[in-house]
Amino acid sequence: MSNIRIGIVGYGNLGRGVEAAVALQPDMELVGVFSRRSGLQTVSGVPSYTMEEVESFKGKIDVMVLCGGSATDLIDQTPAIAAHFNVIDSFDTHARIPEHFENVHKVAQEAGTAALISCGWDPGMFSLQRVYAESILPQGDSYTFWGRGVSQGHSDAIRRIEGIADARQYTVPKQEIISAIRNGETPEVTATSSHLRECYVVLEEGADAARIENEIKTMPNYFVGYETTVTFISQEELDANHKGIPHGGLVIRSGETTTGTKHIYEFGLQLDSNPEFTGAVLVAFARGVHRLAAHGGRGAFTVFDIAPAWLSPKSAEELRAHYL
Repeated sequence: MSNIRIGIVGYGNLGRGVEAAVALQPDMELVGVFSRRSGLQTVSGVPSYTMEEVESFKGKIDVMVLCGGSATDLIDQTPAIAAHFNVIDSFDTHARIPEHFENVHKVAQEAGTAALISCGWDPGMFSLQRVYAESILPQGDSYTFWGRGVSQGHSDAIRRIEGIADARQYTVPKQEIISAIRNGETPEVTATSSHLRECYVVLEEGADAARIENEIKTMPNYFVGYETTVTFISQEELDANHKGIPHGGLVIRSGETTTGTKHIYEFGLQLDSNPEFTGAVLVAFARGVHRLAAHGGRGAFTVFDIAPAWLSPKSAEELRAHYL
């Protein structure tokens, strides 16, 4: 059986994470990287191409992995490329996922392609865990915590504000709430009440700090409603103290099967590199998209639609013998 041919669109941190993940897969090959930048040198040495060359690879790439940002790139880019290729993206603006799904679904259905949206660790792996936990424990309460870690999407959204040279945003869960849940309590919390957002920002020369702080704290879908701090620092301090991109989090379900019989379902991640792990998830699900398309799947899909066996390079016989 021939390898699954992968293309990468966008070559930032996530694109490089996908590149590293493809190299570890026994049944995949990276055909090329597509970027707005011309003459790009890739880590693996795979050829790079401009965005104007994308359509010329129709029939030569099985799945395009889209690595742009959710704030401005993917909302337009995913449907545009789904018109020609099977695609997968990591669109993570939760409030706009239904809208994004419908836009991509219409294009992919007409084009006869398969498009998986909003794949990563959240949305993605955490989404699956929420469904598993609530299906198994219908009587109970679910909680999701993110961090402490760098949010790529939120950091990207900040960096696009006029006057900002560079920035990192940390999502920080409130540990006292996590401890209470693990102790069997069921506090009423929301994402905004259970997390802090810490922003470290490097200003361009002459930028208006007060305006920028207000724009950050009032940004819809990102910071509105959260307890948010904005700290202005130098580029040297950002490079020295905030260079890495760690992240992680928890999905916790506290439930009962009979009155007084309590259970805690917990799934957690501790990630040295948010983009490398997200890239690894995208690559595994790219295999699922390829198999879904081969079975006639057309239109937009999510992680809920991909069978676990389709994520693995192992055969069904191997999975039954060694993993069941």
